[in-house]
Amino acid sequence: MNSKKKKRWKIAALLLFLVIAAGFVFPTWTPRIKGADSIHFLGQVPINGAGHEVMIRGTDRSNPVVIFVHGGPGCSEIPYVRKYQDLLEDDFTIVHYDQRGSGKSYHFFEDYSNVTAELLVDDLLALTDYVREKLGQEKVLLVGHSFGTNISLQAAAEAPDKYAAYIGIGQVADTVESELDSLNYTIGQAGLAGNAKDAERLERLRSAIESGEERTPRDLVRKYGGAARLIDDNRDYYTGFLFNPEYNLLDVVRYLRGVAVTQERLLEEEAGNNITGIVRQLDIPLYFVMGKYDYMTSASAAKHYFDRLEAPEKQFVLFEKSAHYPQFEEEERFAEWLNATWNHLAS
Repeated sequence: MNSKKKKRWKIAALLLFLVIAAGFVFPTWTPRIKGADSIHFLGQVPINGAGHEVMIRGTDRSNPVVIFVHGGPGCSEIPYVRKYQDLLEDDFTIVHYDQRGSGKSYHFFEDYSNVTAELLVDDLLALTDYVREKLGQEKVLLVGHSFGTNISLQAAAEAPDKYAAYIGIGQVADTVESELDSLNYTIGQAGLAGNAKDAERLERLRSAIESGEERTPRDLVRKYGGAARLIDDNRDYYTGFLFNPEYNLLDVVRYLRGVAVTQERLLEEEAGNNITGIVRQLDIPLYFVMGKYDYMTSASAAKHYFDRLEAPEKQFVLFEKSAHYPQFEEEERFAEWLNATWNHLAS
């Protein structure tokens, strides 16, 4: 290679290094929302003794407040969720946060071996108080998604005075029942597709799933449409990580580390402490919003739990075209439903 080519390669390598380095450290923000009373906040907030990343967005800060509790465990939705909440921001003030040890709430060199569902519930209750004070609202709507329903339902049961209603999307229920639903669905779909190897792999797991030792492999649940049908949630993460201003590349590393150090332990705790035995009654209105094709958290298992739960008012809502993400897969219908539900609660 001649000296000119070497020089060009060095320059290209330096530019690539600078681009990558800039990606790790560039300041993060959430885009501005026009309006004198709008709010567009993204930042670290000390909650219950730990730094939590909080995003608050809405066209009018006096609108009713909705706190969304992400699932995973460890899977923040801040990197991409703006894509699906523009309709909601017109009528509600939307709050997302990264749970302790998750996403931008993961801090290097901190010990997360003490993270339990109980601690995450305490964090959520403290976050709720912060949001209520910041926005001047007596009560907020609490929405959990997937594993986040385990945390948020417990919080709603513990402090019903803080919440106008509880909404569980992709609601967790009896773990073994849900996983067997997932197993049988996935085996059936593998058979229809003529994929005997997948079906055999799944059938070999049946006894371990029946005993609660294993879960239906999520790669196969996804492969056969039990996770998402109208969106590509994995692609949403990739594009959010790369192109949205809420996360930089260092935050992506935080996200991956948070999943690695907290997810498995929290899932094991969830399996051993079934939500169906923890919360049997709620003193505020209760709503389960499920996708018909959800086999990450089975709609059938959720319905059985719903039927046993006591609440002053409750509704089971089935989204016919969705799997695990009805709030995204059918975002217009979800926005219409949430508006109608709030109007009902406020009347």
